[in-house]
Amino acid sequence: MTPERKEKLQRVLSNRQFDLTVIFENVQDPHNIAAVLRTCESAGIQEVHILNHTIAPHPKFGDSLGFRSSSSAWKWLTLHYHDNLQACVSQVRAEGFKLMATALNEKAVDLYSIDFTEPLALVFGNEKKGVSPEMLALCDGNFLIPQMGIIQSLNISVACAICLYEAFRQKYTKGHYERNNSKNPKYRDVANQWGLE
Repeated sequence: MTPERKEKLQRVLSNRQFDLTVIFENVQDPHNIAAVLRTCESAGIQEVHILNHTIAPHPKFGDSLGFRSSSSAWKWLTLHYHDNLQACVSQVRAEGFKLMATALNEKAVDLYSIDFTEPLALVFGNEKKGVSPEMLALCDGNFLIPQMGIIQSLNISVACAICLYEAFRQKYTKGHYERNNSKNPKYRDVANQWGLE
């Protein structure tokens, strides 16, 4: 590894936001996941959870799926695969995350009222059915993206990008991308995976 390459990877890793994660619940089209992985990597998200408990599991990224739409972002992310809803939620909660799901109902709060500076897991559901009632019951709340058009829905990759960059805005403003997180055990794990230690 060249010194320049190592410096770049260290800089990228230092900007990773280990207190923000994404859960995809039963997302049908793996190309949608691939597109969102690219946004996650761009915004400094390190960990992503792929939960398929009512649909067949996707082949793991890197095994037989190298989706171009991800631009190989999956190589730089820590992907967790789940087939059990309770186990997925338990793992995320054990790490101190609050869960907020995208769901359009009377309990939904505005995206821009969410505090993204606290440990948060954003849950995105199936393209047609959305987040399952079972998942919603386990979340701490749900939110919507304000829209002014007739069609009150967005493609999942667009919706996720909007949410992650609102999170980016808040966290950047609060200096989260300048924090030294090198003592975080997850930082050390990723550093080892990337060959930096």
